[in-house]
Amino acid sequence: MDAAEFRRRGKEMVDLIADYLENIEQRPVYPDVEPGYLRSLIPEEAPEEPETYEDVVKDIERVIMPGVTHWHSPYFYAYFPTANSFPAMLADMLSGAIGCIGFSWAASPACTELETVMMDWLGKMLKLPEDFIAGTHGQGGGVIQGTASEATLVALLAARSRAVRMILASDPQRPETDITSKLVAYSSDQAHCSVERAGMIAGVRMKKIPTEQSDKYAVQGETLRRMIQEDKAAGLIPFYFCATLGTTPSCAFDHITELGPICNAEKIWMHIDAAYAGSSFICPEFRPLLNGIEFADSFNFNPHKWLLVNFDCSTMWVRKRSDLIGAFKMDPLYLKHDHQESGRYFDITFSCYSQSIRFRSLKMWFVFRMYGLKGLQDYIRKGSNEVNETLLKRINNGRKIHLVPCQLSGQFVLRFAVCARTTESRHIREAWRLITQLAEEVMQELPN
Repeated sequence: MDAAEFRRRGKEMVDLIADYLENIEQRPVYPDVEPGYLRSLIPEEAPEEPETYEDVVKDIERVIMPGVTHWHSPYFYAYFPTANSFPAMLADMLSGAIGCIGFSWAASPACTELETVMMDWLGKMLKLPEDFIAGTHGQGGGVIQGTASEATLVALLAARSRAVRMILASDPQRPETDITSKLVAYSSDQAHCSVERAGMIAGVRMKKIPTEQSDKYAVQGETLRRMIQEDKAAGLIPFYFCATLGTTPSCAFDHITELGPICNAEKIWMHIDAAYAGSSFICPEFRPLLNGIEFADSFNFNPHKWLLVNFDCSTMWVRKRSDLIGAFKMDPLYLKHDHQESGRYFDITFSCYSQSIRFRSLKMWFVFRMYGLKGLQDYIRKGSNEVNETLLKRINNGRKIHLVPCQLSGQFVLRFAVCARTTESRHIREAWRLITQLAEEVMQELPN
């Protein structure tokens, strides 16, 4: 395939993708196939001679689509959302074409520097403390990991390295194996299974903190404090706690304003996993859910879940980037370059366990510029003030029920107050049916 054919086929592929997404709701959301279905549809071995591009494309519908679970179908309600937008897809194409392997600043300066700046942009959208912003006088910064699971592991490994260094600083003769054998990490019993897996990979014991339905399945400060004291009395070394904002089973939010000061006092690394919920914090009305971030050592969420940046793009910030560099930096001769000690950039490849990284920040750059903060906020809210105002007028003009609005963080909100002594549940159900009906009518009138 030469450049001329690539131009032609590229345009055809864009049309194919656009057609797929425009008509996706016509496809069954879940495939009706049995395990092993694909092997019988293709040859046992790769072809000896080249095949035509037309034959390959023709087999997309015959071989691939029957086995696809359509995550972007409007009927897909499983697992979690996976972000998708045309600007992000175009940026992914460009990233693939540039094809840089970002294992150091010298390997691709733009790859390193754009990632640092995009992480600062997003950190400012979230109103993170300046300690987490690389372009300030703070010592922190952000890096893109592949998934929240990777971020959890990276934070755990950095915490382990820091704990060992701190203990050896006061007790240089103590064997490192004696320290690591006594390390203990904590997470909620509601935390994602990847947290437990990170403990397995890092070779440290991970204890699950019990939660209660009465506490909305959130980790309580006193429970963590009690477990820490019990473990210290038993000769163990508490060093890491993974708090979750929006757990997988119940969307529970651990009380980080209680938990953070405990971790700080005990010199325990607190990592905050907000994989799905984190995107919502760019909206002022949801930002209070992140209060307590000032106590954290690291924080992570996935723009590839809810912020229109397609997979993979998991953003992670640290308060002290030296903690990551201390855990992962390798400095062989072939990675050295003249600008290594300039101090004018944050070498992101020393902040993850993968030596080579993709140019993922291009997706963030395209999406942030083409949507803007307001556009991203509107997407998270899935609505606008104008829609709510229209709905309220429709409700009150019908004169069946009567509501008044209020203003919350710049948002036009409909209030529903049960006011009369004679109100019964049947009245509330009838009112809700009317509100739902009118809301559906208003939404159907909106442009696609």
